[in-house]
Amino acid sequence: MTLTIGIDVGGTKVAGGVVDELGNVLASNRRPTPAEDPAGTRDTIVEVAAELAAQYPTATAIGIGAAAWIDAAGSTVLFAPNLAWRDEPLRDYVAKAVGLPTVLENDANVAAWAEFRFGVAKHADDSMVMITVGTGIGGGIVLNGKLWHGANGIAGELGHLQSVPDGHPCGCGRLGCLEQYASGNALVRFARAGARQEPERAAKLLALAGGDALAISGRQITEAARGGDGVAMDAFAQVGYWLGVALADLAQSLDPQILVIGGGVVDAGPLLMGPAERTYRDQLAQRNRFPVAEVHAAQMGNVAGVVGAADLARRS
Repeated sequence: MTLTIGIDVGGTKVAGGVVDELGNVLASNRRPTPAEDPAGTRDTIVEVAAELAAQYPTATAIGIGAAAWIDAAGSTVLFAPNLAWRDEPLRDYVAKAVGLPTVLENDANVAAWAEFRFGVAKHADDSMVMITVGTGIGGGIVLNGKLWHGANGIAGELGHLQSVPDGHPCGCGRLGCLEQYASGNALVRFARAGARQEPERAAKLLALAGGDALAISGRQITEAARGGDGVAMDAFAQVGYWLGVALADLAQSLDPQILVIGGGVVDAGPLLMGPAERTYRDQLAQRNRFPVAEVHAAQMGNVAGVVGAADLARRS
């Protein structure tokens, strides 16, 4: 059975794993990411990959998923918002240092590929769109059984679809992006505003935050919402609404077999998925003559990046 190495590069950790053809992780390791040091981050990736290659000398290739914009050739990190990389020729550096063919991909793309191949969308054979909901929002698109990169390699930036004309300013330079209304940061902003405006409905939430609305965190919002806190539940309802609108737009434009919501905020389960699915169905109510994609929560969890990157390396 062919073995490959997957590396998931984030702002806080570099995680690696040896993965078989069925998506099983046979060995894993990790190192802290020296995010302010481009050369240090690059060498940390090499250390993680080389250690796994030494454990499994039959491994044939390396796949890297990085939280960054990757060029169309899949060789260079053009820009990484949470790392100090700018025009970093990462693929060839790792391939030369470790001595194995290397594939470089965006982190949301590799997570989407893992779900398509081994996760909630494994029964799909044609298409899938995944929105990843974390601190920000990313996405991955699979069309005709292949990742869709676009002409310049940066397709799938779903967090920067416009939700609200002239809405909240986004770090990308636009106004009203989905990321400003449906991300983990948006959830916190909604909850803090609600707690200031209606403190009596936010009693559980404010208690968890020590009485300070500005100290409210994402985990506290989830805990409070599970306990019936009105403001916390409203915050999830708002995020779910905007996610549902975006999913309906994606269904109309791409008509995929399946739509997937992934990322850390999905751990909230029905608090998020309920309003997202209801809004999605409401938005497409007039399409009842036609089938529409089912909406599912991602299944692969924390191993998605490693597994997806390794599988893409196997196919290169």
